[in-house]
Amino acid sequence: MEAEVEYLAELLSGLAVTLELTLMSLLLGGMLALGLTWLLDRRIPVARQLVEVFLVCFTGTPLLVQIFLIYYGPAQFDWVKASPLWSVLREPWFCAVLALGFNTAAYSTRLFKGALDAVPKGEILACKALGMSQWQTLSIKLRHAMRRVVPGYSNEVILVLKGSSLASTITIMDIMGIAQRLNAQTYDTLGVFGVAGAIYLTMNASLTLLFRWVERRALAFAPHD
Repeated sequence: MEAEVEYLAELLSGLAVTLELTLMSLLLGGMLALGLTWLLDRRIPVARQLVEVFLVCFTGTPLLVQIFLIYYGPAQFDWVKASPLWSVLREPWFCAVLALGFNTAAYSTRLFKGALDAVPKGEILACKALGMSQWQTLSIKLRHAMRRVVPGYSNEVILVLKGSSLASTITIMDIMGIAQRLNAQTYDTLGVFGVAGAIYLTMNASLTLLFRWVERRALAFAPHD
């Protein structure tokens, strides 16, 4: 039991890195998803095709592969290493945020677009009849779609948190990175990863409760079908 307490104290030192990775990835992914959803909703042919290629690439390949490609890939090109971008592309933390952000952006775009498509067409026709602009119409659609998005997006947030553990594969010392180091030092695989799993389980349970509260509070004011 004393060993588990020591593991817990050590592993919690990586909690801040895990939360930073998750938060920054969600911010990046959320902004990208909103922009990509808008492009899909506008139905611009070339832009729509490019967005679809992006979505297929990041929803059709494993997150671990994406992390490796973004982190190790640029180093294969001398012109990238000679460019100003190399100062950030060589940083594991930045590459992990990019990979997680792009990945969640792809899944969130599918989620947002599906929610928008589910908005009754009568509401869209009413907006046009009232002379609303495209941005005003999109705002109405987003408010209506929010009731469908929040439950699904809560799952995506949890998936990003769990996916952040893969950042340890590129030397980032988050919770899982510290767990791997402790395991190499103690060979107590069951104890180390058991405590690490308990930390992730606690965080995921807390997020689930938080989103349930958000659904009760915020979605109560969302429009109903």
